[in-house]
Amino acid sequence: MLYYLFDYLDQHFSLSGAGLFRYISFRSAMAFSFSLLLSTIYGRKIIDKLRRLQVGESIRDLGLKGQVEKTGTPTMGGLIIIFATLIPVFLFAKLHNIYVILLIVTTLWMGAIGFIDDYIKVFRKNKDGLQGRFKVVGQIALGAFVGFVLYFNPDVVVKEKIRGEQVVKIEQLADYRSDFTEAHKSTKTTIPFIKNNELDYASLISWMGEGSKDYVWLVFVLIVIFIITAVSNGANLTDGIDGLAAGSSAIIVLALAVFAWVSGNIIFADYLDVMYIPNSGELTIFLSAFVGGLIGFLWYNTYPAQVFMGDTGSLTIGGIIAVLAIAVRKELLLPILAGVFLIENLSVVMQVFYFKYTRKKYGVGKRIFLMSPLHHHYQKRGYHESKIATRFWIVGILLAVISIVTLKVR
Repeated sequence: MLYYLFDYLDQHFSLSGAGLFRYISFRSAMAFSFSLLLSTIYGRKIIDKLRRLQVGESIRDLGLKGQVEKTGTPTMGGLIIIFATLIPVFLFAKLHNIYVILLIVTTLWMGAIGFIDDYIKVFRKNKDGLQGRFKVVGQIALGAFVGFVLYFNPDVVVKEKIRGEQVVKIEQLADYRSDFTEAHKSTKTTIPFIKNNELDYASLISWMGEGSKDYVWLVFVLIVIFIITAVSNGANLTDGIDGLAAGSSAIIVLALAVFAWVSGNIIFADYLDVMYIPNSGELTIFLSAFVGGLIGFLWYNTYPAQVFMGDTGSLTIGGIIAVLAIAVRKELLLPILAGVFLIENLSVVMQVFYFKYTRKKYGVGKRIFLMSPLHHHYQKRGYHESKIATRFWIVGILLAVISIVTLKVR
């Protein structure tokens, strides 16, 4: 909202300093700072309110050290992240931008699903929370909505580099524009570490013949649904020890901010030879606010945690990361960038599959890990949870660096 106010003042009254709001870098810095202050200062007030309402976590006894002591710690702390993200976005972002609208819808949608789940656990005293099938339905519905919007909305377009022997003159922006095709709809995405690293989803059904392009939207929507469901569940599984999910997510989002800024800047898109996605640079404001909210929440969530994010936070985080990656055409990079989420997911799948397989074959179920998800395995081995979280963050930083390097390594 402030963007529109200062834009009006700059155009009609030439107010000194109002032009700063035209710059994504300035508004991103303001969004991050405001979000960080909101989450740290007012986060305490929200935690105190949750404690007064007796919104405490009900801990299952899994035989983990220090687990029982966490009983009663306020949950639903994801509300801190959501409010600290959305308020700066409403203040500093262009609210008519289709990408910003999608992320606001994603935040509210997944936040609502997570909130209902936490509400059932806390106030209905049902430890299972919202039934799994209802969560999946909600994730599928969001995926279908996001997929349809990204495919059919006329504002979602790309400009691709014209391949040839053209010489780029850095000092002339017009030369950059001439090196790109006209803005057009595309179902192309990025494949890391591959020369001419682009995949067109239409090629997946090209075997159907000439009319196959009429159905590529269906393939795209199904892929979006799968990614949103997988990443949001991965973030949910990662939220098992103090600071792990929030810290890992902040690292992932910072890397996505780099991709969003590069993809939305015609000069850097040209230099790095990536698709130029008009208006996607505005995602940087949302990402900055989101990072500020995550770091501010981490202030209270590091060991010993004063608040848990609950499904209100973890499902929201996963949904936002998935939609962000899809919007900047980097969804196929998620197995690397969100590798912490992936390994947490895989550890559960492997554990369950192997247990069922060995029980059927030998009559006794065996386990690969002492406990899944993977962070609980290390807890069983005697590692302190703060050490586990820190080392997972280090792995996350390494994966983020590798992901960013893919901009040039092909």
